Amino acid sequence: MARKKKYPKLPNGYGSIKKLSGKRRNPYGIYPPATDLIAPGQYAPVKAICYVDDYMKGFAVLTAWHAGTYYPGFERTLNGFDQSRTLNSAMDNILLDYLQSARVEQNKEKTATFAEVYEGFYRDKYEDSKKTYSKASMNSTRAAFKNCAELHDKPFADLQNVIDNCPKKHSSLELILSLFHQMYAYSEKFELCEKDYSVHVKIKKAEDDEHGIPFSEDELAILWQHKEDPVVEFLLIMCYSGYRIKAYEAIEVNLKEKYFRGGVKTDAGKDRIVPIHSGIYSLVKRRTKNQDVILDVTPGTFRNRMYETLERIGIQRHTPHDARHTFSMLCEKYQVNENDRKRMLGHAFQDITNKIYGHRTVEELRREIEKIEIPVKNST
Repeated sequence: MARKKKYPKLPNGYGSIKKLSGKRRNPYGIYPPATDLIAPGQYAPVKAICYVDDYMKGFAVLTAWHAGTYYPGFERTLNGFDQSRTLNSAMDNILLDYLQSARVEQNKEKTATFAEVYEGFYRDKYEDSKKTYSKASMNSTRAAFKNCAELHDKPFADLQNVIDNCPKKHSSLELILSLFHQMYAYSEKFELCEKDYSVHVKIKKAEDDEHGIPFSEDELAILWQHKEDPVVEFLLIMCYSGYRIKAYEAIEVNLKEKYFRGGVKTDAGKDRIVPIHSGIYSLVKRRTKNQDVILDVTPGTFRNRMYETLERIGIQRHTPHDARHTFSMLCEKYQVNENDRKRMLGHAFQDITNKIYGHRTVEELRREIEKIEIPVKNST
């Protein structure tokens, strides 16, 4: 009994050559790779490209299909295919088609557009992930993508020009850069790119934190006079620590070592330490005595309560973010070291020396923040 001939296994995702049952003139069915996933591990059946009478003819057809050189009836040009006499010549042609198909696939990877990669990334992160993301997070990602309109139809590569030419605020540029980093992480995961081009993309525009008006010295004096009020209490804590209001929802309060740790939004701002100024220490201690978090309501709820309280005690309307500007103003007024002011506010350093080598201890930062004076009569 003749031994059944074995052929090399085709690469994954290359398609298949199946020998069909029964007596057929052309017993080999040539099938393209299945791509329509209908259940975990199960793909929808695909229609055969054609049927041939020889396995090697089938391989030639499949390779031509990948190379884009196949056309209906192509298999008939292989009639007279004599493996014993023309195998080398046939394999040369097949190899040429295979190399062409490899170039086609490579070009597909190289020409994947920014929009195509974004769509895959968005599905992977927000739709296919088990993790639940907030609506705000999804909206921020979509907004960042929208602000990259000039990249949408371009190959996924050079990104610096988008950052340099975008007229949006620094905070919007931060979202765009964050999107770049996330998309390249996704692309590397699925081998859609050869390298991460986002690593060296920088925001060259100076920090232009949300516009605001600091509390004046007179207004701060009024706040200290009403420090027993829970809303004013928290407002003073913000004015002398400088975090964004959202950061206080999950900030670490270390009463023993007397510092805050937390931050949101930017790489420079996340997980940063700000010493608790001695003037607000008792306020922080009192506020955290009966509750686990220093801010026990949403930022929106606090904002509304703040508006009502300021009106009641005779101070013009301010936003919670004005407290952050107040901290910056106080640092400047009392000559806190400029680099330490940036560290405590979570601002990025343009000077690479400071960024890499400018580490500071809590006590070094404490000496700087304690330069800020609080009226003796209002001292806590």
